[in-house]
Amino acid sequence: MKIYGLDRLAKKIENLKSKGKKIVLCHGCFDLMHPGHIKHFQSAKKMGDILVVTVTPDIYVGKGESRPVFNETLRTESIAALECVNFVAINKWPTATETIKLLKPDIYVKGSEYEKGDETGRLQQEQKALFEIGGKMCYTYDIVFSSTELLNKYFLRNDEQ
Repeated sequence: MKIYGLDRLAKKIENLKSKGKKIVLCHGCFDLMHPGHIKHFQSAKKMGDILVVTVTPDIYVGKGESRPVFNETLRTESIAALECVNFVAINKWPTATETIKLLKPDIYVKGSEYEKGDETGRLQQEQKALFEIGGKMCYTYDIVFSSTELLNKYFLRNDEQ
């Protein structure tokens, strides 16, 4: 079983960490699974022993009307199907800040497009929480796609454009 509620997952992770396992966390919307996500997860997994992925819940996906295209359950199940992912959970909050405090990963991984921060300030809050728990921020440098751009270009486009 790979899909957990956050509280149960926190206990599982605490047990794994007590056995010396290095925990890696990725977080995001992951609305349209694409090769960039898969390569990101594969690279993140190489940074530790256990890869945990948390998914932004539907109510906090702020990417416009008709989003997310795939609901949180389908997104979570799709990620859980990947061999490199050990555990998946649906986040409870709009960002990963509280999740980082709860799960206490050793490493928090984002794609290279986040390396310079983000306009919303969310990443900076997540980094602060990571620092408070003694975790490390890392980035992956694989091919990058944007689910939003792919969806808009190929699936949600307006025929009048």
